[in-house]
Amino acid sequence: MIKFKSFYESEELNYHIKNNIPIGELYRVGSEKYYSIFREVRYLQHANKVEITGLDKHLVENTDIGEFALYNEENVPLDSPMLEAMYDGEEVDLNSPKRGGAKKFYVYVKNPKTDKVNKVTFGDTTGLKVKLDNDKARASFVARHQCETKTDKTKAGYWSCNLPRYAKQLGLSGGGNFFW
Repeated sequence: MIKFKSFYESEELNYHIKNNIPIGELYRVGSEKYYSIFREVRYLQHANKVEITGLDKHLVENTDIGEFALYNEENVPLDSPMLEAMYDGEEVDLNSPKRGGAKKFYVYVKNPKTDKVNKVTFGDTTGLKVKLDNDKARASFVARHQCETKTDKTKAGYWSCNLPRYAKQLGLSGGGNFFW
């Protein structure tokens, strides 16, 4: 959630505020608008013109969404899924959770310390359902797992806490740009 301290900047950000839409929603991941809204909010936060809470605050402060860097002489987005990663001899998508594997879900991530691609598995395998639509269950999960502190993408806890962001691509209902 975002609150302005003085004024609205862009028309897009104004729309987010008026309609109470988290900054990671509305635009397609990977589009220029998606990246520019994150850059704008990060700039406004550094200028002390906005107050950010919840998952928006986590995404702006703990990720590099909207930032770019050179990789093999190509400008690529940071903290976004990208191809060209190899795991066990196969090309895989990074930071893009999928169903299946040893647990309910899995995701490939690049470990920044070793620069190797790791497969992180997460989710219950005993038959419990993901209850994103249940407010009490979500609140209990967030408190129990201390989701506000999960920032390491190489750990299952990070992906479990951020599961609602990927609900649509995983075939889950009730997702959104929020912690459980």
